Amino acid sequence: MKKWITLGSVLAVLLLSGCASQDRYIEWETQAPESFPKLTAIGYAPLDAQPGDTQSQKVLMAMQASKIAAYRELAEQVYGQQLSANSSVNDWVLSSDSIQTSVSGVIRGAKVIKTYPTGDYYVTELELDFSQVWALYQQQNRPQKIKEITYF
Repeated sequence: MKKWITLGSVLAVLLLSGCASQDRYIEWETQAPESFPKLTAIGYAPLDAQPGDTQSQKVLMAMQASKIAAYRELAEQVYGQQLSANSSVNDWVLSSDSIQTSVSGVIRGAKVIKTYPTGDYYVTELELDFSQVWALYQQQNRPQKIKEITYF
């Protein structure tokens, strides 16, 4: 008997919830943010420390390394940096201390502003305009809000 009562109440809930969702039409509207910040990042790479047989190979490697460093800085600004730290104490004396960091994320729409050698380093400057990021995001994922609901 209990089984039939439980089954009947489950069926009633399903029937009522099915009716409730079919008596309206929801029209969606995309909503833009109020402001779009611009982030900048600078990456550095030492020229002499780069692998390569010639100076031009080292410059090319430093260019790439400085660009990657600048992208990492942008990712840190957008997504934050995860820290993991461990410390050990023996006889009330710090015996070991270590900190690890990691950054993870996808940067789309960044633009290289400048790339140039300066002294013993190669420098890359990037800019991330969030209006461009928003436009790219809109093409892939259309976040929306309810514009109008019409009930029948």
